[in-house]
Amino acid sequence: MTFEWKTIDSALRVEPGKPSKLSKRDTACDNLFADKREGEALAKANAKAIDRLQDALWAEGSRALLVVLQGIDTSGKDGTVRGVFNECGPLGVNVTAFGTPNEQELAHDYLWRVHKAVPRKGLIGIFNRSHYEDVLVVKVRGLVPADVIEQRYAQINAFERHLSENGTTILKFMLHISKDEQRKRLQARLEEPDKHWKFNPGDLEDRKLWTQFANAYETMLDRCSTEHAPWHVIPSDRKWQRNAAISSIVRGALETMMPLYPKARWKPGEFIIE
Repeated sequence: MTFEWKTIDSALRVEPGKPSKLSKRDTACDNLFADKREGEALAKANAKAIDRLQDALWAEGSRALLVVLQGIDTSGKDGTVRGVFNECGPLGVNVTAFGTPNEQELAHDYLWRVHKAVPRKGLIGIFNRSHYEDVLVVKVRGLVPADVIEQRYAQINAFERHLSENGTTILKFMLHISKDEQRKRLQARLEEPDKHWKFNPGDLEDRKLWTQFANAYETMLDRCSTEHAPWHVIPSDRKWQRNAAISSIVRGALETMMPLYPKARWKPGEFIIE
């Protein structure tokens, strides 16, 4: 199997400065993978490669990779973490799930809690939801004035540029599912006992605002896909396609970073273990 991650990256990337045209982007990507069997095999091979590259990144200890996962309810953020990074050991991967800010977080600027969670050098950091909630949910729900939201796009771009210029590679994935697929996944949470814990009645309220959220996502993609932190819109109606696409882009980014194991400070044969 040939690894052609650049083709996948190019097809799904939101080119900086160009409209994302989110409504015209597919929620399935049958043209990128031959079939489910090939996609699952690719995702599995990628996961093993990501584990090897992450080990070298940890040993090198001079750079970091930040993976941002953003998507509406049921889009598969948790499943992506399991499907793409399941081969990695816990030492070099850190997952942060951002929920409603607590009292202490609200007492600071909105990026304060995010900067605290940025991965240290040597780590892959994964944001399950992120600072983009502050131009999505906060915008749709009208929790702050419109002019404050408008300022945040430039602030977020500057924040991500700062991270990039200080050794953190950033990949951002918007998990794109159809309204019909979300209905099926929400229904499964109601009908399958082992998924009851996932159901949140508040998800139905957000579903009523589907169009408003779609518009907020499109503006986010248009305004915040940059050369130093590009967005990728990932077709996510089929979980295997989602995992194959994201794992390919993550693997490609790590191979481009080309982390190297540091050279030993001792000479071969210098020590004898008895």
